[in-house]
Amino acid sequence: MSQSLLDHVAALRARIEATPFARNLGAFVDEAVARNGDATLWTFFDDGRGATYAEAKTRIDRMAEALAHAGVRQGSHVGVMLPNVPEFPTTWLALARLGAVMVPINIGYMARELHYVLTDSEASFLVIDRSCLPTLEAMNAETPVLDPDHVLVLGGDGASGRSVEALLRDAPGWSGPWPEPTLDDLMNIQYTSGTTGFPKGCMLTHRYWLTLGKVAAMRGEDECRRILAAQPFYYMDPQWLLLMAMYSDGQLFVARKASSSRFMDWVRAYGIEYCLFPGVVQKEPPSPLDRAHKLKRVSVFGLAKQAHADLEQRFGVVARESFGMTEVGSALFMPREATDMVGSGACGVPSPFREAKVCDEDGNVVPTGEIGELCIRGPGILLGYYRKPEANAASFRDGWFRTGDLFRRDENGFHYIVGRVKDMIRRSGENIAAREVEAVIREIDEIAEAAAVGVPDERRGQEVKAYIVLKPGVDRAAVPPERFFAHCEARLARFKVPRYLEYREGLPKTPSEKIAKQRLVDEKPDLRADSYDRVDAVWR
Repeated sequence: MSQSLLDHVAALRARIEATPFARNLGAFVDEAVARNGDATLWTFFDDGRGATYAEAKTRIDRMAEALAHAGVRQGSHVGVMLPNVPEFPTTWLALARLGAVMVPINIGYMARELHYVLTDSEASFLVIDRSCLPTLEAMNAETPVLDPDHVLVLGGDGASGRSVEALLRDAPGWSGPWPEPTLDDLMNIQYTSGTTGFPKGCMLTHRYWLTLGKVAAMRGEDECRRILAAQPFYYMDPQWLLLMAMYSDGQLFVARKASSSRFMDWVRAYGIEYCLFPGVVQKEPPSPLDRAHKLKRVSVFGLAKQAHADLEQRFGVVARESFGMTEVGSALFMPREATDMVGSGACGVPSPFREAKVCDEDGNVVPTGEIGELCIRGPGILLGYYRKPEANAASFRDGWFRTGDLFRRDENGFHYIVGRVKDMIRRSGENIAAREVEAVIREIDEIAEAAAVGVPDERRGQEVKAYIVLKPGVDRAAVPPERFFAHCEARLARFKVPRYLEYREGLPKTPSEKIAKQRLVDEKPDLRADSYDRVDAVWR
């Protein structure tokens, strides 16, 4: 890193960290409304529903009154099982106003999963969309959890719980000042993906969310005011994207569901200036309109080196890697000015409010260039996992959070992700990062998704197996095993080249849309079955 860039990053960090926080999320809303009252805050364009800052505040306060009338109090845990509709952020910020705690719930959950999250989080209320009622009813048929009066149904008629609309209509106004939670009071119990076993609830504070929104808004130094959210609100991204928009005095445009084929149409139609750019969009056919947009900056994650450079060239946009996770928010970021790092595979330097180190198993910092586990600390990371003392003991060491991700740090201070601690394949004494193998596989244009896992092998310990999903309309004949393995052999050391290949129509996913590898491993006793064996040249 040049001295000038080093000085610039230090100045940027200092400026962001010196910017004062609001007292809590509710106070932050009030400050944003005071600056932007009549400007539009959000547009849920699939439903044609929007609100100005002032209108959003009125709805948030009214929702807080309705929730309070239903019995929600400061400290109450409230499950929220809603799709991407305005009532989701309205409910979240209403709970912030009351000093209550939101437990976001995936609308695709089945009865068993719903029961787990409600009981594990000790939720005493549930705000649920009527489309999700069959799941609730299936859960209640086996093990009821909630008082029926504490089930608040959006779009319901009151038969399966209390109607949100009726509460909004009939609740008395709030008398006296709102509660004043502190920055370090609990705001969310946000469940992680749970790729193995059940998910864990991250305890996230008002400070966590305000830190994440502030860093996202200020680190690019480009005043992005029109922001796209195409992910589910029950996941964390639209929550901080909304706060980013408010920090920027901007507007959030929200899609009901993700769509790779419509993504760039949304970007163009709404003059989007910032978004999380899904890698799958790059797999869409090139268009003469690819550069016809107003994007100032996009965030990308896990792109292969050449794919990153190709994205910037094709779409004419500044694309920067970063690294974050539910537990710590923004951990690493690549400065906008670091143009020579495009395609390097680096995630960047520590974000404002964050320190980072790469450690061995004993917590010692490893030498520059060597691989170890990334550890993060700083104000506003998770308080811990809710009611999981053993997980907390394993995840924290002297105030540092152990991410479970393998990284190396170069001599210039840039960090490179290598893989997950638990996502390494051990073949003949060699460690193989599944992430690296998957990145190489995704370079094949016709492949939409890929996953690499270890297959038990008596001779070598493990062999590498690749699962691939082809893009819609692509026949297997377009990517025969011979072409697949030839590509891998040209791009990977021989010991990393997969031995087994399985074609799939789709891959199992976690609630946050990550590939659930443990489910792949658990689905059949012999992972060689239904695979092409490169070594023996046979289908198994």
